[in-house]
Parts: sequence; C-alpha cells; structure tokens
Amino acid sequence: MFYCYFAYILLSPEYEYTISFVHLMKLYFCSNCNNALYFENTVCLKCSQSVGFDSLQLSMITLQKKPTGPIHVNIKTNNTYKYCLNAQQGNCNWLLPANSIFTYCIACDLNRTIPPLINPENKERWDKIESAKHRLVYALLRLNLPIRKKINESIDGIAFDFMVDLSSNPEEKIMTGHDLGVITLNIDEADEAQRTKHKLDLGEKYRTLLGHFRHEIGHYYWDQLIKNSPLLNQFRRIFGDETVDYDQALEQYYNSTPNNNWQDQFISVYSSAHPWEDWAESWAHYMHIMDTLETAYSFGAGLNTANTTTSINVDPYTVADFKKLFDLWVPLTFMVNNLNRSMGHPDFYPFVISEKVVEKLSFIHDVCKVNRTVQ
Repeated sequence: MFYCYFAYILLSPEYEYTISFVHLMKLYFCSNCNNALYFENTVCLKCSQSVGFDSLQLSMITLQKKPTGPIHVNIKTNNTYKYCLNAQQGNCNWLLPANSIFTYCIACDLNRTIPPLINPENKERWDKIESAKHRLVYALLRLNLPIRKKINESIDGIAFDFMVDLSSNPEEKIMTGHDLGVITLNIDEADEAQRTKHKLDLGEKYRTLLGHFRHEIGHYYWDQLIKNSPLLNQFRRIFGDETVDYDQALEQYYNSTPNNNWQDQFISVYSSAHPWEDWAESWAHYMHIMDTLETAYSFGAGLNTANTTTSINVDPYTVADFKKLFDLWVPLTFMVNNLNRSMGHPDFYPFVISEKVVEKLSFIHDVCKVNRTVQ
C-alpha cells in the first residue's frame, strides 16, 4: 500500500509568489512588454495595456482599444474582441469575438441566478464565486468536456444559482448541491469566516469555493458520461452500486461512525457515504491534481532528493496514463507540504491516496481523455 499526503499552500495577500502558484493554471505573459500576468488580469500592471482571456484559444490576449466603441484589437493578430458583459461588474475578463451575437462569455452565460447586488457584501462574495467558477470552466475546457447552458427546464445543460438565505430559520437555509445540472451555491460559502465555521462544524479537512464547484460538477458529469452508458458496469465495479437508496445511505452515514480503514478505499470520509459521492469527491480531487500539475508544469517546478530529481516537465492534459501523473504528483505534494510548513502553516489539505483511490482517479482520467489528444 502506498499513500500520498497533500497540502495546499495557504493563501495570504502578503505572499505574492504563493498566490501566483495557486491562481495560475498556465504562466501567461503580456504580448506588449512580456510581463507575467495573472489569470484574472484585465490590465498589464507593467505597461497598462488591456488584456483578457480568450476561451477559444485558452490564452491571455493583449489588446489595443479602438478610439471609439467597445471593440478591442489583438495587438499581435489584429483580430477584434469584446469583453464579456460581466466585465462591467469587475468580475470577468473573458473575451468574445467582436461579431459574436452573445454578450456573456461561456462561463458567465451559465449563470441563472446571481445574488442581489444592492448589498455590497453580496457583490464582494459574488466576485469571489466568479473567480472560482471561471477556473472551473477553464479546466472543463482543457478537459474538452461538453459545456452546455441549461435552457429553461431542459434535462441537459448546466445552470448556476448563487443564492442568499432569506430567512434565519435553519430549515429554510439554502443548501449547496446539484440537481439535474443545476448547481446551487449559498453565497455564505464565499465568506471565509462562515466557510471555516462550516468546515469545523462538519469535521471537514478541506472546504473552498473551488472545491464545491468541482464536487458538484462531478455529479453533473456522472449523468453525462456514466449514466446509461457502456461505462456503467465498470463504474459499479470500481465505485460500487449507485442504485443503493441515496437518502438512506446519507442518513446512515451521518448517524454512524466511519470505519477505521476508510482511507484504504476512499479519498475522503464523505466518499464512503454513497457511490455517487465517492465519484464526485474523486472527480473533484482529479481536477485538483490536473490543475495543480499544470501550474507546476508552467513554472518548471521540480524536486531534488538524495537519490532522484523529478521535474514536472509535461502538460498533464496530454498524458494518457494517469499513473505517470501520479508519479509526478507524489514529489510535488511533498514539496508543497514542506513549503507550507516553512511558512508556519499546518497541512491545509491532507488527503490519503491509496491504491484503490488511484484506480478511481485513473478511471476518471480515462473517461475524460476520450475527446482529447494525449500521448
């Protein structure tokens, strides 16, 4: 049995390099001055040139604004763009072709409900939510997964409802979750104090906005990729029989103590509640791995030990065999854990990855790579 213990670096505004490591999937540069850019930048902080993210090319574009109107020009190609309408809200820097009939980018177009913005606190929380959601959509694009907007009450498609509690009654509290493609998020989750309280109350080791999104979107893609597909029998062999009554399984989970050896089979305690939750938790962790490895690859990260030198020298989205990625993941997480501890922080995201969990992650990788070019 082999295990991998992982901890994310704790985010803190004082440590710019730490933030760079976590907030970049790729390392982007301004085409005008070659200054490094954050994924969320709308302006290059060195030359003040406008920049934005092109979701078709999955790259940051440096722009030159025309004298009049909302149209912007790529300074390298002269292609014309316009910003997503939510750029006016200051929480989106994604671009659309100037002649697009759409006003919202592919990420913002999935929103069905946003919180009332008359309250400044709601606006601040929504900004944080959008930052996490855009990272989610970027990864889905890299995975080449189908992204469709839910139209009215259609069975297919994704819709996001970002909701505010309207009552102090605990029984009427907005619950974060997924239902037939609708992902509901209580915006309290964007408040660090509230999120930390929920994490402690539930005995969780990890709770972030991005983690919520990755978990809930996992439920959606189970419906899209596994349900009623030839993969269903293989899923049941690896994760278990999802026809077990879900409500009863959750009730039993919350009313019992987990087995002492749950880490041999599951990525988290909650994964043991039901095969659907095992899939969603594993899916979320798979997205954590892919995103973090891509960031490490962009920075040329590596680890020197007494016997070996391991470099993150491959784009994870082009790798066919997940176990090759896992062999990179182990030394990377060892390094990140130690960086975290060097700052005086405890392990912020401790997971145990057993052989069984690697099998589950490998299955997800195989499911996701069908429509991608891999080596």
